[in-house]
Order: sequence, then C-alpha cells, then structure tokens
Amino acid sequence: MVYYENLAEMYVGDDVSPDFYGWVFPKCDHVAVGTGTVTHKGDIKKFQLATRNRARDKILGGKIIRVEAHPIPEHPRPRRLLGRVALVGDAAGYVTKCSGEGIYFAAKSGRMCAEAIVEGSGNGKRMKVFYRSNPAREAFVEMCADEYVQKMTFDSYLYKRVMPGNPLEDLKLAVNTIGSLVRANALRREMDKLSV
Repeated sequence: MVYYENLAEMYVGDDVSPDFYGWVFPKCDHVAVGTGTVTHKGDIKKFQLATRNRARDKILGGKIIRVEAHPIPEHPRPRRLLGRVALVGDAAGYVTKCSGEGIYFAAKSGRMCAEAIVEGSGNGKRMKVFYRSNPAREAFVEMCADEYVQKMTFDSYLYKRVMPGNPLEDLKLAVNTIGSLVRANALRREMDKLSV
C-alpha cells in the first residue's frame, strides 16, 4: 500500500488484455488490481492473474479481499437527475469509450453535484435534518454507531445495491433515530440558552 499511496499504474500488453489495459489504483486502505476486455471475456481470470503478476513485487504480502467484475458503462444515462437524486461518475455513464477512463469524470461530476447541493441549500442555510446543528450531527453520529446501520451500509456498498432490511430492525432504527433527534433538539435549546 505504501508504494501506491500517491500513485496509480496502468499496464498494457496482450498478457493483461488484448483490447484494454490492466491497472493498480489506490483505495482507502488497499489497492484495486484489475483489467478489462470486450473481445476475450472468457479469459478475464487469466488477464487478472497476469495483471497481479505484473504488480507482484509491489503488492507482495497482500491478500485478495474480493474479486468482482462489472461492465463499464459506456453511454451516459438518459436521465441523470430526478428530484433530489443525482447520478455521478460511472453511475451516470461518464466514461470515455476509447479508454474506459472515468476517474476524472467521477471527480468532476461529484464536485458539480456538491456545488449544486451547496447552492440549493442556500450555502448551508437549508440543510437536511441531521446537518442543521451540532446536536443534530451528534444524533447522526449516534445513529451511525448502531450495528444494524453499519451492517446495512457495508452490505449495500459491498454488493453495490440497496440491501433489503429487517422490518423489525428498521422500526427499531426509526424509533432510536427519532429519540436521537428529540435529544438533539433538547440539547440545542439548552445550548442556545447558554450562548445568550
């Protein structure tokens, strides 16, 4: 991981892909090692192994956490915005067809979306329920400490889809969240009295 802290690598050649390239991209605490192909999909495991072999000296001692594959979305989605939901990056189909490059477009579209949110919130004056005050943010942190919330969040991230919840746990979460917000509002009122 140290070698890739500020570095991404791309490999080209028939061993890693006859029509694409292999890569090593840094993530938060690990690296993503991958490749792609359109013309030889049945050989993808062979190409993945070749890419790992090319990076072997730099990833020595590492372990494979997860193997996954998905097609690169080569066409922008016809609808990228609906109400308060916006798609950015790969989800929006912002990928260069000829190279499969999408990191720049992910960052650019993410920034544009964030700027629109800031503008739409009146520079933070109109915020979502958990971002209105420090006590409300504490309520959010309290909610995120819940093991069920962590499991649902992690599973949804891991499997790239919203995972079905347990209705009883969902109800419990709703009650706990309302309780956290009530405590947050009471705390905010007390804090307001102190600051007067």
